Formats: sequence, structure tokens, C-alpha cells
Amino acid sequence: MAMHVEPSLIGVDVSKAELVIRQSWSSNLVKLGNERKAIDSYLKALTGPVCLAVEATNIFHVLLIERAHALGHAVYVIDGLRLKRYRESIGGRAKTDASDAALLLRYLTHEKSDLRPWTPPPAGYATVQRLLRRRSVLVQTETTLRQSLQCLPELKASVRAMLARMKHMQHLIDQRLAQTLKRQGWKGDVRRCQGIEGIGPITAAALTLIFHRGAFKSADAYIAFIGLDVRVRESGTFSGRRKLTKKGDPELRRLLYMAAMTACRSSTWKPFYERALARGLSCIQALVALGRKLARIAFALLKTQSDYVPKVVQVA
Repeated sequence: MAMHVEPSLIGVDVSKAELVIRQSWSSNLVKLGNERKAIDSYLKALTGPVCLAVEATNIFHVLLIERAHALGHAVYVIDGLRLKRYRESIGGRAKTDASDAALLLRYLTHEKSDLRPWTPPPAGYATVQRLLRRRSVLVQTETTLRQSLQCLPELKASVRAMLARMKHMQHLIDQRLAQTLKRQGWKGDVRRCQGIEGIGPITAAALTLIFHRGAFKSADAYIAFIGLDVRVRESGTFSGRRKLTKKGDPELRRLLYMAAMTACRSSTWKPFYERALARGLSCIQALVALGRKLARIAFALLKTQSDYVPKVVQVA
């Protein structure tokens, strides 16, 4: 009978230049340069099954988790806010690279059974995500500049030229995005999402991207990944204010909110929006609820690979 071997646990604090590592089998702190040669040398020297806990740190943790996963190690990427609250819950006061590595190791030791191992996103995921984020920055910057410079009529011609150039850059990003979606074979999924009232090509691309990121068991899991699920606070007779968890990409939540603003004026979704207002929800809350509904329908279409039929929604 094969002997069950418990995996060794590792907590890794990541910065741009350095990795600080705390290991479950040693009290010694290990420091590595955050570059491929040093990472590969360390990971290949490990024996037996190993689980690593890494805090999500911009893009600086990506090389480590990709190399660890490629070598067969289990990787857990921990949300920074969750780790911060965990530190506070155990009375932690210091925050150093060494203490963060130890905290990650402790978190993994006690919470591993409730964590989901990280898996690499599908090919093309990073490209689509990067294009959507850069487009978002460009659009927000354009809006800010237009509003800020409109009070300077003497610069009207220069501002017009600058905004036209930014529009051209946005067009180039849209072209690149469409090419990438086609290359990935996701154009059909984007088309399905666009059939829903209020959802345009960018929102459809973002919904498709998230759908292909993981194997979601249900629409609830999909909604939670987006961060549109509701945090409930109740104890005895106390019922606290319910808020969105806001986990996941904030840009997709913004896109869904904008989609809901358009959808609420359609004949299909206006009754849903008005019923939400009648229940006492504010305009913002009603739009969030509608955005969540649109995301659920998008998930159903992508899951079943079916086309949107408005009459189905009207009957429901």
C-alpha cells in the first residue's frame, strides 16, 4: 500500500526584485532574485509534493507561479486584502517581507482545505485582458482631459487634435482585440453576449474572457468571481447593510453597470428595473441588480452555447 505523503508548505513574499521564502520544514529564511534562473534552481531542488502560497502582487508574482505550476507544484494565489485581514485577526502588528512570508505560510497551513489551487489561464487570456485594461485607461483619460480642457477655448484646436489621436488609438486597440478574440475562437461567444440588450462588444468581450478563465460550476460562482455577489451581515436580530463583495476585476463591474443603464430603457428590461425601484432599491442598486441579471444570462448562454431569445426573459 502506497504511503500518503503530506506536501511541504511554502510562503513566498514577492517584490519586483526579490523573493522572500519561509518553508514549513526549516526556520531559515530563503531569499532569491525574482528572475527565472534563480527561481528554477530553487524549485527544482525541492523534493516531494510542495504547496506554495503567494500574494498577488501586480505582475511580479506571475513568473514564480507559472514556473512552479509547470514543475508540478500546487500554487495558491492569495488576495492581498484577505491576507491583510488575516494578519489583523491574529493580532499581527509588523509588516515586513519576512513577516509576510511567515504569514502566508501560516495562512496556507490552516486554510489550505478551503483554497482553490491556481491554474494557468487559457492561451490568449492575458492578451485580451491587457487590451481591455489599456482601453479602459485610455477611455477614462480621454473623458478626464475633455472635461478638464473644455474651459480653455484658446486651445480648442489642439485639444481636438489630441482627442482625435486618442480615438485613433482606441480604434487600433479595438482592432487588435477583435483579432485576438477571433484567433482564440471566442467570436461566437462574444456575439451571443452582444445579443442581450445593453451589452456592447467590449462588455461582451469582458464577459467572455471571465467565462473562459475558469470552470465555473454555476452562475453564482461566475457572479462571485466578478464581485457582484452580496455580503450578508446578520446576527440574532441584527441585520446589517448588505454590500457587494467587489472581488475580481472592477472594470467588468463598471462595464456591466453601464450596460444596465442602457438595458433599463429597453422594453425587455424596463419592467425589471421598475420592479427593483418599487422594492425600495435606489437607482444605483437597481442598476447593479440589473447588471448582475445580465451577467447571469450571459453565463447561461456561454454555458449552453445557445443564442439569446428576449421572449424567454419577458416570460420569466
